[in-house]
Amino acid sequence: MQLSLVNGEKSEAYSKGRGTCPICGADTIAKCGPRIMHHWAHSRIRNCDPWWENETQWHRDWKNKFPLECREVTHLADDGEIHRADIKTPTGIVIEIHSTMTDAERISREQFYKNLVWVIDGGMFRNNFDIYHMLPDPKSVLAKDLVWSKAKRHMHGSNAGIFFRLSEGLMEDPSITKATLRSGWIHGIHEINDEVIYCYNGYHQYDWVRPRKTWLDAKCPVYIDFGCEYLVKLDTYDESELKCIRLVSKRKFLHDVMVEDDAQNIASRFYPILSSESEQKDG
Repeated sequence: MQLSLVNGEKSEAYSKGRGTCPICGADTIAKCGPRIMHHWAHSRIRNCDPWWENETQWHRDWKNKFPLECREVTHLADDGEIHRADIKTPTGIVIEIHSTMTDAERISREQFYKNLVWVIDGGMFRNNFDIYHMLPDPKSVLAKDLVWSKAKRHMHGSNAGIFFRLSEGLMEDPSITKATLRSGWIHGIHEINDEVIYCYNGYHQYDWVRPRKTWLDAKCPVYIDFGCEYLVKLDTYDESELKCIRLVSKRKFLHDVMVEDDAQNIASRFYPILSSESEQKDG
């Protein structure tokens, strides 16, 4: 664990430190060797939280993006079950930071925390994750008339952007919907490129070769970190059920989880984010 209680306050591990586990109340000792990530361990073998796991540097770096009081927060369910969330913001959003996870583990945590968002390490599968052409904002007037062909690796036409028009399908069959339209005049994105750019707000087609399927089945929002300034959110585009991704800046994500009270609302609204310098002046 990264934090233990020292004199009743959360503290990171320090040389020869001793503390108390915030969940079980057992004694903890600091592990601060030159070749290990500094952490706390129970002084005797215990299993106070079965969801405990070893941390990577990537995991620790993500936790350190948040204030100390938001890290490793004890979460108590109505039935008395207790676990330590990686991050819990003041508004009640829980962030779990992971590299791998089984279906059973994912389901149990989603059911326990409910208001949860996943941040997962994409480094191990980046070469199997292709991001393709831009998509217009699904709420835009333009998007309402477009049904996109699913992009996949080696399907160069779809990868560049191929779509049908719902309005053209309705002329042939008035009962057609975006969910049932499967054919018609084929159009290329080059026809509407300027319009797409004008309506763009982060959505893209993608293909995940040999995906980690548990994340595709997740009920809570999933954000993949590939190590750049953007997170990649797994999403569904519209009533056509097209699987897409949305690029969300890490700065936006870190801001929204601290002010929104529902994990589903992250990056759903847009308002000015104060720079650090402005925040300090206003504070």
